[in-house]
Amino acid sequence: MKAGHKQIKRMTGMMRSIHLVNVISMIVAVITGLYIADPFYQAFIAEPAVDKYVMAWNRWGHFIVAIIFDVTSIIVAYLFFFSRFDKPYKKILPTAKNIKEFIEVFLNLLTLNRRKKFDSTHSDSFNTVFFTIFHLLLFWMLFTGLQLYVHAFAHGDSSIGAWWPWMLHLVTDWTLPVSSWMVGTTATGTNIMDVRISHHITMWLIIAWVMFHIYYQVWRTIFWKEADISIVVGGSKFVKEDKA
Repeated sequence: MKAGHKQIKRMTGMMRSIHLVNVISMIVAVITGLYIADPFYQAFIAEPAVDKYVMAWNRWGHFIVAIIFDVTSIIVAYLFFFSRFDKPYKKILPTAKNIKEFIEVFLNLLTLNRRKKFDSTHSDSFNTVFFTIFHLLLFWMLFTGLQLYVHAFAHGDSSIGAWWPWMLHLVTDWTLPVSSWMVGTTATGTNIMDVRISHHITMWLIIAWVMFHIYYQVWRTIFWKEADISIVVGGSKFVKEDKA
């Protein structure tokens, strides 16, 4: 550790593990999801006997990583409110202190660190709101994905019984009218295609979020010189000690 700096713990081992699992799952979800929408690597399949199973394997992989996202999302949602290490929900409350900090962090970004009137030692309200948006997008992705999944059970039954499609319809059918509203469908009723479009658009929003997230972590590492990018690896960052 560089002299004059102190080590600040920012992420637990659990959160770093979830972050890694989500990165891998997201890559798999995007690749398989794009293939399900448009079989883009079908032309590379040389063996005709295997060709008929490619879509099935992609759907299976997409479903498995979706389940992983479900589990990690539940864990993150719990830690968001009840973590003993940090409680992010306190940073998104619209208090005067949080609003002021949000504005200052945003101005810090716009001015390329020429203005820094906040404490960057711990998570700030700007980054917390940014991550909250990501998890809201992820929740929407999961619910619309499950709606698309249960739509395949047109007969209302499954290999494990009728209770499974019934439960999925119960918790995801609300995405039909919401998707139609988002897409701007004017036809009477709801359409599963609206859910597909919404699901697809949300994927691109999440990809855009990831691109900015990576950029911003590198940006903070360069401008703040506090090793922010190392948080996801070792769980800590390093800030200058006050010379009081």
